[in-house]
Amino acid sequence: MSGIVEFAGTEEAPTGQNRTVRSALLDAALEVFIERGYADAGLAEIAARSGMPVGSLFQHYGGKRGLYLALWEEFREAQERRTAATLTAERGRGVDDPIALFVAGARAYLEGAWDNRRFGRLLVEDDGPTGFDALRRQWDRAWVRRNARLLEVDEKRRAGRVRVRVLTTVIGGAARELGDCGDETEAQEIVDEVCGILIHLSAPPG
Repeated sequence: MSGIVEFAGTEEAPTGQNRTVRSALLDAALEVFIERGYADAGLAEIAARSGMPVGSLFQHYGGKRGLYLALWEEFREAQERRTAATLTAERGRGVDDPIALFVAGARAYLEGAWDNRRFGRLLVEDDGPTGFDALRRQWDRAWVRRNARLLEVDEKRRAGRVRVRVLTTVIGGAARELGDCGDETEAQEIVDEVCGILIHLSAPPG
């Protein structure tokens, strides 16, 4: 799993007190980013809410950009772990149909997006650090390639590539919509609806 976080803080293992400090800083940063947006978020306010000195923020994350990218990396890796665990479980039950596996993975991803909807709301605003869009596109391309392998689509064929890109875009769009859901019942309705759409769209032509 390749990381995309590029912050200038120290690279020490997040264990013990170090992990507690980082968690407090990330929780506070997420709150402030959601309330004020990335551009208007202040480091002093983030530090104050975390109960940590501003120096700790710079030591661990190098600044506001590092905090945002660390939140993204945390979200991204949690989603990948969740999806991988679901696919492993499905294969363990004997499921080997590519479409069934793809839809199971999509459901896991969408349910994870609902569980992590606070960060999802932040992503919808498109108010991130300079260069984040390029990093996100890099991850999106890797996501499309993984889905192509899962669906056993020949990536050399343009039609196959387009089909997988469309499917991946559907999942990403639905994940953003989940951030605005009023409750879990509504969120589950969206997940079920999208999975039905994916089943229909995943079938190869002909």
